[in-house]
Amino acid sequence: MLNLSSLFYSTEEKPHSFLDALELNPLQRTYIEEAKNEVRKCLRAEMPRILKAQGFEKNSPQPRFFTQGSWAYKTINAPAHATQQADIDDGAYLPLSFLSQTSRPSVASSIYFAAAESCLGKLADEKGWKLITDKPTCVRLEIASFAHIDIPLYAIPDTEFETLLKAHTKFAFDSIENALARAERDVWTALPNGSVLLAHREENWKESDPRPIKKWFLDEVEIRGIQLRRIIRFLKAFRDWQWESGGPSSILLMAAAVPLFEKRDRRDDIALLDVLAELPASLRKGVDCPVDANESLTERLGREKVEEAAQKFEDMEKYLRGAIHSANPTQACTWMIQKFGSRFPNTPQDIREVSVAATIAAAPAAAGASELVGRTKAG
Repeated sequence: MLNLSSLFYSTEEKPHSFLDALELNPLQRTYIEEAKNEVRKCLRAEMPRILKAQGFEKNSPQPRFFTQGSWAYKTINAPAHATQQADIDDGAYLPLSFLSQTSRPSVASSIYFAAAESCLGKLADEKGWKLITDKPTCVRLEIASFAHIDIPLYAIPDTEFETLLKAHTKFAFDSIENALARAERDVWTALPNGSVLLAHREENWKESDPRPIKKWFLDEVEIRGIQLRRIIRFLKAFRDWQWESGGPSSILLMAAAVPLFEKRDRRDDIALLDVLAELPASLRKGVDCPVDANESLTERLGREKVEEAAQKFEDMEKYLRGAIHSANPTQACTWMIQKFGSRFPNTPQDIREVSVAATIAAAPAAAGASELVGRTKAG
C-alpha cells in the first residue's frame, strides 16, 4: 500500500504539497486584505452622506462589517481555472432604527443597494475594479482577475448596532480599524439569533444571519481537529477542477462532509477517502443546512445536479482508493492529477510504501485536535 499523505499536506518546509498549491500567494492575500479595507473605508465615509442626500434626516450612521464565508472559515482556495475567482464575503450592517419606524425596515432595500453602489462605483472607477449590480443578495466588486468581494447588506437591531459602535471605546487602540476588529470579535457573537435582515433585490428583505454557520464550522474544527479544514479544502479543490462553473456549493460540501469525517493521524489521504466513501450516499439521501433543518441544501442544487455530483465523487473515491492500494507511485500521482488537476504534485518520490498494519494504525484518534495549530499551512 502507498501513503500519499505528504502529497496532500506536509508539516515539513517543502513546496510540494497539494495544500501549498491551493493557497493564494502572499501578494494576492495582501491585495485582497487591502481591497477589503478600502471597501470598508469607502462605505463608512460615503454611505452616510449619500443616504442623507436621499432624504434621511437623521444622522446617518457609519455601517459596521462582519467577514463571513470561506475567508472567515480559512477554507479559501486559489482558483483552479482562469475563469474562476476567489470569493470574499464582507457583510455591511446598518441599524433598524435608521431604516424603519417599525420592527421591519420600511425603506425599500433598493435604496440601501443604491447607496452602496453609488460610493462603491466611484471606488471601482478609481481602482480599475468592476462593479456588478445584478446579484440578488449583494453588491459585487471584481477587484482582480483572481478575486471578487461580495458585500451583502444587512439591518440589525438598534441596541446591537450601538453595542458594536461603542465597543471600541473600551480599548486603547492605535486605530479605528483595530478597534472595530476587536469589537467584531468580542461583541458580534452576542447578537440575538433571528434578528438580522438581509436586503434582497427581488424580495425586499429576508431573515438571514451568517453567524450560526460560521460558529458551527469553527466549532467543528475545534472539536474534530484542523485536519477537517484541510479535507474540506481538498473537496472544494476537486469541485473547482471538475466544474469550471457551478457544481455543489461550499456550504453543501461542508454540511455533507463534516458528519462523515474521522481524524486519521498523519494520513490526510485516508481521512479524505473515508469522507469520499460515504459522500455520494449522503448527497443522494439529502443534506440539510446544519443550523436550519428546514432548509435543504441538496434541494437547492436540484436532483439532476445532485446525482451528477454523487457520481463524480464516487469516481474520485475509486481513483483515490486505487492510488492508495497501488504498488506504483508514478501511477498513483497520474491518477490524482487526473482528478484534482495539474496543481496536484507529480512527485512520486515523496510517496512512501507502507504496510496494511501501518494504515490500520492511522485509525481515528481519541482526541480530535491533536495537531499543533502553529504548524499547519491551511488557510
